Amino acid sequence: MKKIFQMAALALLVSSVAISCKKKPNDTELATQAIEIVKANPQASVEIKDGIAHLSGNFATQAEKDAMIASLKAIPGVKDVMDMANVVPATPVATASVVDPAIQQKLADAVKDFPSVKAEVVNGELTLTGEVTAEQAKKIKMSVDALKLGKVNFKYNVKK
Repeated sequence: MKKIFQMAALALLVSSVAISCKKKPNDTELATQAIEIVKANPQASVEIKDGIAHLSGNFATQAEKDAMIASLKAIPGVKDVMDMANVVPATPVATASVVDPAIQQKLADAVKDFPSVKAEVVNGELTLTGEVTAEQAKKIKMSVDALKLGKVNFKYNVKK
């Protein structure tokens, strides 16, 4: 009988050791996996504490943020995800003209007597377009040169 108890105790001890020896991922291993997932968004970061992922940073859309949270929850060993991230829609970059509006107005005034000529900024440079006669082209060139505006592209067609 004593042997049966010893064998049962030994079996219980072996099974409990086997169960407790089952390797659980530690925070460092989880963080490595989580950081790899979060790399997809350079404005976000993640930390793992006690098996809980703490997500922070900015996302362009709620859908992107939700997908990231779902990916983090899918990591085996992550107990939960604390969402500290923000949704900040990307703001469009305004393309401001590099040419001073006062200079643009001076150029427009110089060519106002020539309705077929249009003064505009193309690729950051003052440009004149349209159709003129050779005589009109000379007058426009002299008027524009007198303003000393710097570089002006004369892209109009000269009729013969």
